[in-house]
Amino acid sequence: MVMVSPSPSSSADAQAPTQTTAPTDSTDPSRRTAVTLVAVLAALTAVAPLATDMYVPGFPAMGDTLGASSSAVQLTMTAFLAGLVVGQLVIGPLSDSLGRRGLLMSGTAAFTAFSVACAFAPTVGLLTGARFLQGLAGAAGMVLARAVLTDRFQGAELPRYFAVLSQIMGVAPVAAPVLGGAILAVSTWRAVFVVLTVMGGLLLLGVVRKVPETLPPERRHAGGITNTFRAMGALLGRRTFMGYVLVLAFISAALFAYISGSSFVFENLHGVSATTYSLIFASNAVAMLIAGAAFSQLAGRVRLSSLLVAAVAVAAVGALAQVLLVLTVGETLAGTWITLFVTAGGIGMAFPSTLSIGQALGRNAPGAASALLGGLQFLFGALAAPLVGVFGENSSLPMAVIMLIAVAAAGVALVGLARPWEGRGEPTASA
Repeated sequence: MVMVSPSPSSSADAQAPTQTTAPTDSTDPSRRTAVTLVAVLAALTAVAPLATDMYVPGFPAMGDTLGASSSAVQLTMTAFLAGLVVGQLVIGPLSDSLGRRGLLMSGTAAFTAFSVACAFAPTVGLLTGARFLQGLAGAAGMVLARAVLTDRFQGAELPRYFAVLSQIMGVAPVAAPVLGGAILAVSTWRAVFVVLTVMGGLLLLGVVRKVPETLPPERRHAGGITNTFRAMGALLGRRTFMGYVLVLAFISAALFAYISGSSFVFENLHGVSATTYSLIFASNAVAMLIAGAAFSQLAGRVRLSSLLVAAVAVAAVGALAQVLLVLTVGETLAGTWITLFVTAGGIGMAFPSTLSIGQALGRNAPGAASALLGGLQFLFGALAAPLVGVFGENSSLPMAVIMLIAVAAAGVALVGLARPWEGRGEPTASA
């Protein structure tokens, strides 16, 4: 059996107790339990991006039903994202003091309840308020899934499980509008929130039955909630940790810029149908899945920091090529598709690399570390998404430039703050 301990290069890691990784035999009961746990955590991670995008195809009908303008309807999504950011920044640190399971059950139950409120909201104002609270509650699943993984696993096994969560994050935004469209084909936009209610109920059942408390009282932060948030403040002051947080945040900004601008670029500029666009978008999601699978295979054999450097470099090459093609050759469907595919692949490997290193560096406060990683990830993404439309709709250049700037900023944070050559946050294993 392999014993795994955190990297001695991080003082926070050195304080964490050594744990034994789960056996690799798939027939072993403990292995099956671990797989079931990860499956539930992956579903908890998926529900927030599903709740973000599933109802988008129903925006026009929603405006008609509620007598609201398009901007008022779009504000319901902004409210959800704001709740998602605030919820992660609050729930994550609290879990380091109060434990994971109780907050996870409460958050999932509240998400289910607020999904019901969204389904029956009579006005756009009430829907906006319910969406904020739904995001606040839904944040529990995202932020605590990462914290539970950090509690439960160490060594090369942990990055592989983070890769699963990252792949879910890549696929869910693609699947959400398709699933929403299928629901709207047979019912109204309110049915989308009914489906989310059912999902929330099933997730609550999964948490109750399959997710144990992974942070026992003796490992929780002493001194109450005040000390818990003080630990979060300490993480904010750690250069290396915040470097990786910013890498993830800027990479997420590039992804959100792509998500918000790609439909306009492919459908309006290149004239493809909505169905063809969905296939193009899905193919780029496949690039993220392939990158995540490659990361799972390479983690434990190659330094995580080396994988991250390669991932950011690939994303930068794709984004730069996209800008140069538009400036030189002009708008081409094949060029845009290929360069975005390359960029998506880099993003797909950057996510699990950054999450793994960041959570390892913040192992003395996993909930707070998860909150900062996830909170800033969605904050930067939400800020980047509308910029594509602000800077013009006559070219794909605004999307390409914003993506390039975001990836370049990630590179600056990686070199200037994270300094991967120092090797902090790397898992080590010895026989």
